[in-house]
Amino acid sequence: MRLQSTIGSGLVLLFSAVALTGSPAAAQVSLTGAGATFPNPIYTKWFDAYNKKTGVQINYQSIGSGGGIRQFTEGTVDFGASDGPMNDDQMQAVGGKVLHVPTVLGAVVLTYNLPGIGNTKLKFDGPTIAGIFQGKITKWNDQALAALNPGVKLPDSDIIVVHRSDGSGTSYIFTDFLSKVSPDWKQNVGKATSVNWPTGLGGKGNEGVTQQVKQTEGSLGYVELIYALSNGLPYADIKNPAGKFVEPSLASVSAAAASAKFEKNTDFRVSITNAPGEAAYPISSFTWLLIQTNIKDPAKGKAIKDFLSWMLTPEAQKMAEELKYAPLPAPVVSLVQSRLEILKAGGKAMAER
Repeated sequence: MRLQSTIGSGLVLLFSAVALTGSPAAAQVSLTGAGATFPNPIYTKWFDAYNKKTGVQINYQSIGSGGGIRQFTEGTVDFGASDGPMNDDQMQAVGGKVLHVPTVLGAVVLTYNLPGIGNTKLKFDGPTIAGIFQGKITKWNDQALAALNPGVKLPDSDIIVVHRSDGSGTSYIFTDFLSKVSPDWKQNVGKATSVNWPTGLGGKGNEGVTQQVKQTEGSLGYVELIYALSNGLPYADIKNPAGKFVEPSLASVSAAAASAKFEKNTDFRVSITNAPGEAAYPISSFTWLLIQTNIKDPAKGKAIKDFLSWMLTPEAQKMAEELKYAPLPAPVVSLVQSRLEILKAGGKAMAER
């Protein structure tokens, strides 16, 4: 068996093996996908584990949600991945023939490089974050930040803002939150996978932003939680609608997910940023695989459904917890399982739908 796994924007995760279990036919199936960097660590782990279990090859390019939606729309991959759901215009571009399949939940965190404050955890609220990323709050010892962090000796130095330079679901989650907490942000910047940033340096992928922050003293950026943890970077507590400063964690992301309400025939496109509840972390989100509902190749249709069914098992969802993603709530797992029935018969049902 040969395994080459690189977590990086635009790099391919390649799994090549003969089946260790299962039929030879299964081993010959190869799937390609592209998109979000936010869930790339768990997708890397899942695709490797599934390859060892079944022999099915899954090649995934971590290029950002915008690129994933584009490649999915162009039909150059078997599935896409995004942290920001496709909007109605994007859905129309594929004739509505897409199922958003939630996979895990995660937290977007504010991470910073301020050696002078030691291990002190900073606190932020939504309007202050919006002010910083609009270039209206430019100093670390600004009155707004000082009021949120009494007793912390904040430096009289510039805040170096770091944001994504590529189309990004992480940006979608972040700007969706800011649009809910700041009318000024909503009117002048808005929410999208790519926005016109008023200020700051750009980094490609969660990886690029992480490295910019790690290398630049005085910087502040936003990344998925596992990227901050794996690089030893601090991250802030964020004020939620209940007025509580909440640390991003499995528990606080799951608390945010508890607010999600899905109808029986849902397309799963839901926002849980700024969710109600005292324990809810306010910059939380589902992340989705984008699955065609008109797959013509029966073998690929079956392979995709089989992987998705395995992904929902306790075995796979527990892997998510190990990487600090929150597993899907049990009611969501049941609902996704029922919606996957449109993928039956190796793609025939999807083509007829």
